[in-house]
Amino acid sequence: MQTVNRIDPLRTAVAALRRDGPVALVPTMGALHEGHLTLVREAKARAAHVVASIFVNPLQFGANEDLGAYPRRLAEDSALLAAEGTALLWAPDADAMYPAGFATNVSVNGVSEGLCGAARPGHFDGVATVVCKLFNQVQPDIALFGEKDWQQLAVIRRMARDLDLTLPHADAIIGVPTVREADGLALSSRNAYLTPAERAAAAALPAAMRSAICRIGDGEPVAAALAGLMQALLAAGFTAVDYAELRDADTLALLAERGNGPARLLVAARIGKARLIDNMAA
Repeated sequence: MQTVNRIDPLRTAVAALRRDGPVALVPTMGALHEGHLTLVREAKARAAHVVASIFVNPLQFGANEDLGAYPRRLAEDSALLAAEGTALLWAPDADAMYPAGFATNVSVNGVSEGLCGAARPGHFDGVATVVCKLFNQVQPDIALFGEKDWQQLAVIRRMARDLDLTLPHADAIIGVPTVREADGLALSSRNAYLTPAERAAAAALPAAMRSAICRIGDGEPVAAALAGLMQALLAAGFTAVDYAELRDADTLALLAERGNGPARLLVAARIGKARLIDNMAA
C-alpha cells in the first residue's frame, strides 16, 4: 500500500490506479475498527482499487469537543488498511488540507439542521467542507460511508447533488449498513471512552430503539414510544438523551406519525464521557 500526504503525489498515484479501473474512496478519521474495514471490503467488491483517507478534521469539532483526545494511531491503522488490500492511503496533515489563508466553507441547509446539527453547531459545515475537498482531491468513481452517521450521509448526498461533484452518477455515494457488536451496540471509535460498566449499560441503546420501533409498528403513537425509549435509556444509566426522533429517511423531515415512506429512528445519548449516536430503519 502506498501512503501519500501531499496533493501532487496523491493525484499522480490516483491517476495511475485509474488506468486499471474504477477507484473507490473510503474517508475516515482513523482509529479504525471493524465498521471501517467493512467499508473497505465493500469498496473492494465494487471497484478495482480502494483509496482510504485518514484525517482528523478540526473543522467538525466544536470548542468543547474531543479534538485533542480523539485517538490517533496512524501506524496501526495503516497496517489494518494494508491487510485489507487498500491500494493507497491519503493521510494529509492539517496544513496540507487547510493551507494558510484557507477561507472557504461548505454549508448544506435543511438536512444539516436539527439532530446532531443542533447539538454540534458548525459540525456539518466541517463535514461538508472536508468531504467536498476529498472528492475533488481523489475524484473517485464511488465513495462509501457508514449508515451509522445517517445525518452525515444525508448531508454528503445532498451536497454532491447540489454541487454537481465529480462522482459520475447519483448513486455513487454508497451507504453501508451499521456494523454492530454481539449485543447490538453500533461500532464507534468513541466506544473506547466507555468504562466496562458503561459499555455494558450502553447495550440498552439499540435494545430501546428496537423496542420503540416495534411499538410504533404496533400502532402506539410516536411521541409515546419515543418517551418510553428515553426513559429506558435514563434508567439504564445514560445521563442525557440529546434527541430521539422519527424522521423521513431521505429528507430528514420530522415525522409526528409513521407514514408509508421509508423512515428512520435517530437517537443521540450520553453516557460517561461518550456521546453515542445510532439510527435504525423504522
